Amino acid sequence: MTSSKPKILVIGGGWHTPHSYAKLTEQLKSAGHEVHIPALPSTNGSRPPSADLYSDTEHVRSIAKDLVDKGDELVVLMHSYGEQVGTNALYGLGLETRKKEGLAGGVSHLIYLTAYAIPEGKAMIDGVKHFGHEHLMPLAFDFADDMSCVSRDPRTLLFGETDLPATEVDEYVASFVRWNGQAMYQPLNTARAAWRDIPVTYIHTTKDMTVPFDYQKWFVEEMEKEGVEVQVATLETGHCANFTAAGEVVNIVDQVVKGRLRS
Repeated sequence: MTSSKPKILVIGGGWHTPHSYAKLTEQLKSAGHEVHIPALPSTNGSRPPSADLYSDTEHVRSIAKDLVDKGDELVVLMHSYGEQVGTNALYGLGLETRKKEGLAGGVSHLIYLTAYAIPEGKAMIDGVKHFGHEHLMPLAFDFADDMSCVSRDPRTLLFGETDLPATEVDEYVASFVRWNGQAMYQPLNTARAAWRDIPVTYIHTTKDMTVPFDYQKWFVEEMEKEGVEVQVATLETGHCANFTAAGEVVNIVDQVVKGRLRS
């Protein structure tokens, strides 16, 4: 028997592990949501990296398809690089698409949390190039020769000013692993970006220094140019709102699930 309430599938960002989202997932569960958060193969710690965007795509698609094939409805929350994975992986799994095929279950909503919402054939780096910031990549990311990477200054670039205790911030940073930075350069290989067929909400984070606010607004504008209606929510926080503003993110998810969010 499947639940009538959508389940939440969280697709994490680079460097992040499921433990990195413990605060968010605990609050989502406290709000009554069933949460699924897979570990991405590209964060498996292999040196040199043994998995990439396409490995992550296959893994997440397999998990999502197993759930929707059971008749489950999913709301998918994608953080940062998680957008690249979700946009690539979820084509054809939309609730309305499956209904037309006589199938139960499906993805009813995509929530982009300060994420690169890009079209087919494009990579995260294309967004950086659009703004002429490619030369800043080595300042933001610590790349090794094998292309594994971490944020060079997570406290500044991912959080910024926060009232959270230093010990809590330290624990969050300690959850990071080296990630295959090559995934930032790999283009989507899906036939159709998932946001073209599944309702979209974009959560802006105005103090973000990893995916700047101008980038975020541009991603929304580009989707709207393609005829996609995008609901927008805005948080006055940095890149990791899942950590610095977890309660606010949960509130947005609740509103999306209930169909009450208004831009």
